[in-house]
Amino acid sequence: MSRAEQTAPTPEQNSPAIDPGYPFAFMDEGAKREIRRALLKAVAIPGYQVPYGSREMPIARGWGTGGLQITLALILPEDVLKVIDQGCDGSVNAVNIKKFVAKVAGVTVTTDTREATLIQTRHRIPEERMTSNQILVLQVPYPEALREVEPSENETRRMHAEADYTRMWLHLYEDIVRYGEITISYRYPVTVAGRYITDPSPIPRWDVPKLHMADTLFLFGAGREKRIYAIPPHTEVIPLEFEDHPFRTEDFTGKRCARCGSDHSFLDEVIDDHSGARRYFCSDTGYCDKRRAGWNR
Repeated sequence: MSRAEQTAPTPEQNSPAIDPGYPFAFMDEGAKREIRRALLKAVAIPGYQVPYGSREMPIARGWGTGGLQITLALILPEDVLKVIDQGCDGSVNAVNIKKFVAKVAGVTVTTDTREATLIQTRHRIPEERMTSNQILVLQVPYPEALREVEPSENETRRMHAEADYTRMWLHLYEDIVRYGEITISYRYPVTVAGRYITDPSPIPRWDVPKLHMADTLFLFGAGREKRIYAIPPHTEVIPLEFEDHPFRTEDFTGKRCARCGSDHSFLDEVIDDHSGARRYFCSDTGYCDKRRAGWNR
């Protein structure tokens, strides 16, 4: 099914009409076509970084220009858009990107994951299970998973071409020797479709299993680095691990969200300045708000 054939759900709120001073979705059609061609190649070769001509955006590089360009190249008037930053719908970055896209594309915006057809995110994947009718666009600051072990771009290109990932495995082994475990807390390297070692963006380990055999298309955009890559639906995504040191997610056993009571979501820790007491809150604010309103999952 093409994106143009999808029917948007009932909107949470209406967005303003398109600003007549901009072309639809801000970018010119030539730029959109180039990004779409790069996306098609990225989907055809899961995990492979496709170079593209990153455009200047009305936000600074490093604040989500790669993800924003993908969103603008794909968005349709009937889409429903959700933008989150570290799980939060109300952060400055998320609110400003949402307002900008609504202004130049005239789309409806929402905070409900289930209502959205297109979601742009920084550092989190929503708690709610996403569907095949949705696309998740991730903002990526550093797309090269091998950068920790090799500073040369030419060398990392060669390593990917030859599937030479010895240095990455050695890096993980040295971590175990030094600390007794793999200490990577975010950007945990994964193997996509049994071929490329890929950076899943700065998502926590909690979100990595959501990439495996998912129904949703995941698109990754790095504007500053001029790279696009993708994880198509129903693709095998395996985090790197050793038999005696398997991959594990963050452990929130015995902890609950202080707002909605969830004990099965990714939690942010907050320490009270006065009492020093530790409290926990759902990172995904849209999910937390729905649970508080009576939605119990």
